[in-house]
Amino acid sequence: MRLLRALGAAAPVVLALVALGGCAAPTGAERDAPALPRTDRERDDLIKAAQQVLVERCLAGRGLSSKGVADEGRGDGRDDAADRRLQGALFGRGRPELSITLATGYTVKAHTDGCLAAAQRELYGDERRWFRAQVVVNNLRAEAGLRLKDDPDYRAAQGRWAHCTTPDHGPGAERPDPAVAARCARESGLDEVRARLEPALLDQVRADRRDQLTTYRQLRTRALHRAADLYAGRTVPENQEKGSTPS
Repeated sequence: MRLLRALGAAAPVVLALVALGGCAAPTGAERDAPALPRTDRERDDLIKAAQQVLVERCLAGRGLSSKGVADEGRGDGRDDAADRRLQGALFGRGRPELSITLATGYTVKAHTDGCLAAAQRELYGDERRWFRAQVVVNNLRAEAGLRLKDDPDYRAAQGRWAHCTTPDHGPGAERPDPAVAARCARESGLDEVRARLEPALLDQVRADRRDQLTTYRQLRTRALHRAADLYAGRTVPENQEKGSTPS
């Protein structure tokens, strides 16, 4: 049920974001090009809020509501069945249609028949391209970390760190005390090596994945404009009915 609470948490963001255009009623060209948020955080919030609206609309078309199920805790097992039905409607059922294996060896999969997928198609246009691009981009740092482990300077520092955290008698601890781990990271030079190598390795990964980064930025820009259109009142008239139209 934590997912349902997270979905519901986007609702207050919706009302806050519809007022981004200011208090003056938009006219002429302003109606054709809704104002966009200025900061990356606000733009992320706008896209998430628009996705939530689209998800809820899709669920309503299937006779479901994330809020309704989240609020119906009966404790007799019926809410569990409703939750499973909702999870299937949100994420899809059966074998995932989308799959990508990252350079780290980790495989990420997703469905195309759920309401979340439908919302992403509405926002990003091409769900498959968005899925691959955002998975790769979200794991760039992990890929850089994999390359870091192959560096001889890092391996040497990691060995010194492991020796430092190993008790005088007995095997090394799998999870050393945090204070000991931090001290050994300094004394072994592991912190210094990591700080020196990570930025360059991350730049290398970004260069190698520039096509996916370009796709990610293009599709995110499309989603941002689509979300702004939704809250301009063109395709979400229910916002106007609730009195959330910019003043």
